[in-house]
Amino acid sequence: AIMGRRAGAGQRPAPRHAPAPKSANSPLPPHGAKPCPTFVLFRPCDRRDGPFTWQPIMRLPDNPAPVTRSAPPLKAVSIPDEQPAAPDGAALDAHLARAQYGRFLLTDAIRPGWRLDVVPRAGYRHDAFVDPAGGSRLPALVAAVSGETLFETFMALLDPLGDTCDVVLESTHDEAAGRREFTRSGIERLVLESILWDFEDLLLNDGCSGIAVMHPEQSLEVQFDEHKLLVVYAPIRVPFERILRGQGLDRDDRLRVISQGEHMHTSNGRHERRFGELAGRLGCC
Repeated sequence: AIMGRRAGAGQRPAPRHAPAPKSANSPLPPHGAKPCPTFVLFRPCDRRDGPFTWQPIMRLPDNPAPVTRSAPPLKAVSIPDEQPAAPDGAALDAHLARAQYGRFLLTDAIRPGWRLDVVPRAGYRHDAFVDPAGGSRLPALVAAVSGETLFETFMALLDPLGDTCDVVLESTHDEAAGRREFTRSGIERLVLESILWDFEDLLLNDGCSGIAVMHPEQSLEVQFDEHKLLVVYAPIRVPFERILRGQGLDRDDRLRVISQGEHMHTSNGRHERRFGELAGRLGCC
């Protein structure tokens, strides 16, 4: 069964593994992707394979994280008390079945909220992570890429990371266990790319899987997160920006991405098993 995981106004995660600039007194904190602050949780009515059948459980209050950005601040989107958290079953099924908005194709991993406070579209913007403690700033790029070229674009962004990389896999399949991370240090990039191509379907279509690939020494990181957004952290953004433009993406610093509004993640048991296989192939621990 497709399993709805959550819907909410999301927060772009901090970099996983990027050291702070040399002028900073302390490094940036280790990355822990922040949960989407406004949740509407869903559970499958039937865990066996079958059509979209979702049942809302509860709504949690807003709790945006205090992260400074160079782009306009992200605003959590609340659901008014007088308005239901979800439409009726037929309307929700129709909404979940819609995978394309204009020329932008979504993967199966995520859907915008049914009120469409953020309409998915392609593009990228300049952004930054600012360490709230030390004030050090790490430039970033945030990109939304249409599904037919999303994985190809992610793989192209790995080229500037060099011949050897560190990897962090992230899973939110088990709600009881919370967010879990699995790491592998020092893997050859070409070997990594070969393995990732074998798991293209998982990384594109599972709303509970994410991956970050990092240079082992420099402040260079590429995230392919569970919202199926691409986030790059790099002191010099030019090589990565050139790749994004080569993929036909235009810069728009006012771009709002799907994690900034109501949204719904999906997963299933097959994806969870494939995630375990990917972690095993990569030798993660």
